[in-house]
Amino acid sequence: MRLIRLVVVLVVSLLLAPLAAEAQPARKVYRIGYLSGASLAATKPVLEQLQQGLQELGYAEGQNVVIEYRWAEGKQERLPELAADLVRLNVDLIVAQASTAAQAAYQATRTIPIVMVAVGDPVRLGLAASLARPGGNVTGMASYLPELSGKPLQILTEIVPRIKRVALLWNPANPLHASVLKDLEAAASSLGIQLQPLKIVTPEELDGAFRLAVNERAAAVCVLGDPMLGVHGARIAALALKVRLPSLFATRAGVDAGGLISYGPDLLVMYRRAAHYVDRILKGTKPADLPVEQPTKFELVINLKTAKALGLTIPPSVLGRADQVIE
Repeated sequence: MRLIRLVVVLVVSLLLAPLAAEAQPARKVYRIGYLSGASLAATKPVLEQLQQGLQELGYAEGQNVVIEYRWAEGKQERLPELAADLVRLNVDLIVAQASTAAQAAYQATRTIPIVMVAVGDPVRLGLAASLARPGGNVTGMASYLPELSGKPLQILTEIVPRIKRVALLWNPANPLHASVLKDLEAAASSLGIQLQPLKIVTPEELDGAFRLAVNERAAAVCVLGDPMLGVHGARIAALALKVRLPSLFATRAGVDAGGLISYGPDLLVMYRRAAHYVDRILKGTKPADLPVEQPTKFELVINLKTAKALGLTIPPSVLGRADQVIE
């Protein structure tokens, strides 16, 4: 009898197993939109940090999360269309890279949560009511501290003593550049440096800008952080080297491409940190309740190969402060 009861139990268990499996709720697959004004090639290292951060938090792309990537390839006018496309897909969340992408996403939706990364000043741009309490559907990582705007120029004066004039490449289409330009002009004045602002709306204007810089006797060129300028970072570095101008970039990508130095927030840390914002929002926390974080780690990167090509010797005091030296 005991054997018969055992057989009955096994048979009933086998019959009920499919029903129990069907009763289990399907595992949630989140759909995340990723919006960038740059290109994959220009941002691959930082994007990998975001992806690794998500993996560490239990998100496996293609299993419990699908990421819809949209790249403007340096053509900022495409961002509104790309943002609208992500909204039409009804994604659960949008990760927006840099100020222009964050603004496009915010203009496209006031309901889908937006995690911004490397956005200059979200309060000044109208993306957040305050850093402590954003108040809307946007939060994430800010990247600009006005009080440190003059630091890169100060480092430049240590490398190129008695420098008097610096050409500045900026994009008027970038919503933050006009105010950054004012901050830099104030910092430059205190250092005895005259800035030569050169508007770059399209990459076709780069050659002419460098001719103007040389004609006006600029002693170096500073490149503001911008997706369009970032896409053409290697070309800018090559043009600067061709006319023997030391080049100063906002991110290490410009130095990896051949620029002389960069000074700015550590974007690798910032993008990995952004994964935690994504995780908390997908688990139910409202963006309005997540404070915007400001950068706490800044890095100085120096390209000694470029310095040698320019005939420059980097002072030991500057080398000692470098976070990375490319040889």
